[in-house]
Amino acid sequence: MNYGIVLAMLGKLLILESILMLPSLCISIYTKGTDTKAFVITILTAVILGFFLSRKEKKKRHIITVKEGLAIVSYGWIILSLIGALPLFLSGGVPTYIDAFFETVSGFTTTGATVIEGVEKLPMGVMFWRSFTHWIGGMGILVFTISLLPALGVGGFQIFKAESPGPIAGKIAPKMKDTAKLLYTIYMTITVVQVVLLLFGGMDLFDSLVYTFGTVGTGGLSTKSDSVGFYKSNYIHMVIGTFMILSGVNFSLYHQMFKGKFKDAFKDEELRLYLIIVAVSVFAIMLNLLFTSYNSIGLAFKDAYFQVGSIITTTGYSTVNFDMWPSFSKAILFLLMFIGGCAGSTAGAMKVVRILVMFKVIKREFIKMFHPRAVKPIKLNGKVIQDDVIESINAFLALYIIIFVVSTILITLENVDLVTASSSVAATLGNIGPGFNVVGPASTFAGYSQISKFYFSLLMLLGRLELFTMIALLVPTKWSKLS
Repeated sequence: MNYGIVLAMLGKLLILESILMLPSLCISIYTKGTDTKAFVITILTAVILGFFLSRKEKKKRHIITVKEGLAIVSYGWIILSLIGALPLFLSGGVPTYIDAFFETVSGFTTTGATVIEGVEKLPMGVMFWRSFTHWIGGMGILVFTISLLPALGVGGFQIFKAESPGPIAGKIAPKMKDTAKLLYTIYMTITVVQVVLLLFGGMDLFDSLVYTFGTVGTGGLSTKSDSVGFYKSNYIHMVIGTFMILSGVNFSLYHQMFKGKFKDAFKDEELRLYLIIVAVSVFAIMLNLLFTSYNSIGLAFKDAYFQVGSIITTTGYSTVNFDMWPSFSKAILFLLMFIGGCAGSTAGAMKVVRILVMFKVIKREFIKMFHPRAVKPIKLNGKVIQDDVIESINAFLALYIIIFVVSTILITLENVDLVTASSSVAATLGNIGPGFNVVGPASTFAGYSQISKFYFSLLMLLGRLELFTMIALLVPTKWSKLS
């Protein structure tokens, strides 16, 4: 493997991270916050370390192979989180570096889980950085880097494949850098539109930016302990709820819509199943709330709509303490934690397309029971899915469940109840944020030990990098077998 190009790329990422910290530093200076020194130290550290890494001698070739793409993505997310945690730790926002690492990984992976109780006490610079990591990590900082580094050439696609959320990564433009730029253009357009709408609803500019970062990036870290529920505005709730659902859609479909191909976009099988799941879940929870604790159909719909959108897109914002809802409603939300949004979106968890393919495979097996000689290929949007893709989807789903079960058993060693343990794992592995009981929307992960917090950080990275990318990091001896 060409370690020189890997180290050089990591160095460029650190320099880019230092640049992305500048808005937070400016906010800290403007507000005369106690975090100014912390940002100055962190930025200098990132620049110096990035400079030396980027100067590492590279071999002549510039084409990034699969193994180098895996290394850049895996190490990149880790080193960005390690350095990105410094402002929180050095400013005193959290008591330990492990807490700061957990919080930063939660931000970059767009999880939204927190260990901070009373987030309002944080300096504004740190508060902004904490949420800005959602926006950075949402589309993927590596994809952003590809758009700025045309010199990567064709090899940049290996980074895109390793970081893209979903089983099938595809270009929407002939060149990888053009694909990355188109994706970020869509990303920024949705961001600007939501900021304007929130400003129109009475939010100040700072909160409009922070909540938009968390929405479009499907993150969930907030400036208020009560999350979006702090704002007693139906308008704000519906705007954020709608944009969460929009952010759970494959971004390449927005490109089709911008080109006027609305029919083609809405023919997408994954999109249709995603919208059906959202609609059915909202309707079921709304009825359950009406028959148990709500008197208003409008309020029941709004709360159900918001929380379904928040959980299925793995955003994690809340307007109410859904942990107090009836068991039926909580069971639906728990199931949505595993489904997640569409592939190619900023959402986490398993992704709708994998669930769709799984059901197609099950259907085919039933057909084979009655027609053993029938040859029925699995199709998605009219195209046959290759067997190796189906195998990778089956392997992913199996591995996801295995990691979930084993991790839940391990977390019960903390002497927490099974619901808390399982929802904690589901919330971190699926990049969701809040769970149930001890880690419900009105609580935090602060009560867990440092070891568990570190383990949850690994789960968040595993979930964000689609399991296999991160696991490949742990078995580098196998890289030599990759083509």
